[in-house]
Amino acid sequence: MAVPIAKCLAAHVCLLLISLIFQLVFADNTAGDTPHRRFEYKYSFKGPHLTQSDGRIPFWVHTGNAIPSADQVRITPSLRSQKGSVWTKSPVSMQNWEAEVAFRVSGRGRMGADGLAIWFTASQGLEGPVYGAADQWNGVGIFFDSFDNDGKKNNPAVLVVGNNGKLAYDHQNDGSTQSLGTCLRDFRNKPYPVRAKIIYYKQTLSVFINNGFTPDKEDYEFCTKVENMIIPESGYFGISAATGGLADDHDVLSFLLFRLTEPGQNLPPPEKEIPKEEKDKYQEEFENFQQELDKRKEEFQREHPEVQGQPIEDLYETVNDREIRQVFEGQNQIHLEIKQLNRQLAMILDEQRRYVSVLTEEIHKRGSQAQSGQAPSHEMDTVINTQQEVLRSLTEIRNSLSGSLQQLAVGQQQQGHAGGLGSYETIQHFNDIKEHLHVVKRNIEHIVQKNANPAEKVKCPELPPLPNCLSFTHFLMFIVIQSLLFFGYVMYKSHQEAAAKKFF
Repeated sequence: MAVPIAKCLAAHVCLLLISLIFQLVFADNTAGDTPHRRFEYKYSFKGPHLTQSDGRIPFWVHTGNAIPSADQVRITPSLRSQKGSVWTKSPVSMQNWEAEVAFRVSGRGRMGADGLAIWFTASQGLEGPVYGAADQWNGVGIFFDSFDNDGKKNNPAVLVVGNNGKLAYDHQNDGSTQSLGTCLRDFRNKPYPVRAKIIYYKQTLSVFINNGFTPDKEDYEFCTKVENMIIPESGYFGISAATGGLADDHDVLSFLLFRLTEPGQNLPPPEKEIPKEEKDKYQEEFENFQQELDKRKEEFQREHPEVQGQPIEDLYETVNDREIRQVFEGQNQIHLEIKQLNRQLAMILDEQRRYVSVLTEEIHKRGSQAQSGQAPSHEMDTVINTQQEVLRSLTEIRNSLSGSLQQLAVGQQQQGHAGGLGSYETIQHFNDIKEHLHVVKRNIEHIVQKNANPAEKVKCPELPPLPNCLSFTHFLMFIVIQSLLFFGYVMYKSHQEAAAKKFF
């Protein structure tokens, strides 16, 4: 019995050793497949303090309508026919690399145009017809196409398009005839920044997308992969965008580049240090900025003693907070203007009621004492009916303004409870208010046109001098002018706020 037991134990030990050896070998192979990542700061940018004091991005160049700021680069604003791009100043020499890009594409419409592109090309495509960059490039472009040119309802989409420098991009078919890989992803108007991870490793290009639905920065989903793809070993990284008949804000928050080194290979030597003059310049600029920042912090602490001990960084408003504050300020201004117009309209209504009352009493007094030269009774009734109709129309206009006022107040309360649910509902409130103002204008014009001819035909009886009040003609002129001025002011304010918002 001892011999079989010993054989069983030996067999179990052998199986255990084989299993351990297999696990160790498999773990080594798995760990060995992971490349070494090294961050390349000279080919990257990220906020805050993204730009220098002169408005330039270190180691990058921007062209066209691109607008760098402290926390992002607005490649194109939401205006029609805009083009912009940012490119690395010096070429990048890497066999394997990984790029992480965080961006926002936001606009008011249901559809946007044209889109955003991430490039790695042998030369800088500073300006051109392909998403704001040059056509017939030598390299690869990852396109975030938001406009459906071919009408197949396959947008927004992400496309990978390679080029050897001889092909012209097929705009009419949205590049579908030239794309090496594609996936459908809606990247417009997301609550969090959309992130793209592009990995070129062992001649395989992989694209992963974070849709921006959650604050998790690592929530990537596979988009597409292109194998056996050969691109230039040396080239320039760039980001470009363009707008056409429709428009979006294309904002890039960060571009981070990593050098990938295969396992077992020697790591590339670190690049030479920057020249001493350039280093001293950056150090001096940093010290000046730090002194100015400390000075501003001290001034803020003196002006706001209630926030002593609280980190000042927590008191600065974010881009979303600034947009929400501007929306509320604009709504409050419209609210005050409508209230003022409502009060003025109430005064005019009181004058009109008094005028109708005096006219009615005088006609009743003279109704039994008809004299020559006086208007017939039916003409007097026409005058009274006309005045009463004007009174009713003005009352309806005032009720319409009151409705707009209440609707605006309800919208502000709802937005106050919702916090930052987005700007679409806010825009709808502004559109509703403008529609009410259009109704007011049309009603006033209708009153003027309807009462112009009867006023010329009907001869009013001679009445005793009335107290100093507003005449009918002056009243109509006052209403028309007041409404036009108010309507123009609202449109100007809305346009000014929309223009100001584009640059934040």
